[in-house]
Amino acid sequence: MNTETNADSMNTDLEKPNTKFIRSSMNSGRLTARSKNKSIKERAFTVVKKFRFVIVFAFVIIALYFTDNAEGIKAFNISLSNTKEMLGLIPPVFVLMGLLDAWVPKETFIRYMGETSGLKGVFTALFLGSAAAGPLYIAFPIAMLLIKKKAKLAYVLFFLGVWSTAKIPLLLYEISYMGAKFTAIRIAVCVPLFLLFSLIIEKTFSAEDKESLGRKAESEFS
Repeated sequence: MNTETNADSMNTDLEKPNTKFIRSSMNSGRLTARSKNKSIKERAFTVVKKFRFVIVFAFVIIALYFTDNAEGIKAFNISLSNTKEMLGLIPPVFVLMGLLDAWVPKETFIRYMGETSGLKGVFTALFLGSAAAGPLYIAFPIAMLLIKKKAKLAYVLFFLGVWSTAKIPLLLYEISYMGAKFTAIRIAVCVPLFLLFSLIIEKTFSAEDKESLGRKAESEFS
């Protein structure tokens, strides 16, 4: 009788670790499933947050379509045309930015557009902005690349201003319609004001704001 009792107790002891192992495996499996679901939700939230304007704009077009069918179709066709244009321009720009990021060292950007570059930084930003081609939305990722490479914020803002109004292809087109005198006066007024307001805007940024912008630029190109 004692022998049978001892045998039963030994079997019970042997089964306990197996039961604990099974329970721990089940718990770890549940935790893994929860973590996977959480990571999927976080990714979905990140995607929605990143493309929130596109999603809102899509809902606006859908609402417009059901409100006014003709205007909704017209808005959709315009949006589709603009999307095709962007898809034709943005990939080559990102390839060029990737090559610049890989081939041009940070020290070169610091020398020509850094905090201590002075007039060299002004003329470099003026050259980059005026020699560019394409719509303004292409300039913003390039500006983030310049910030990542430690270019002075004022020169980056000046670069954006020059790109928006003083590109050489735009100037040639403007001269042919408005005349050289009009274009010369506009450039003589706009470019110095762009530089002045770029310097003023940079002064409004604290050191923490600049560091936060730099970290964002690093994350965009990491």
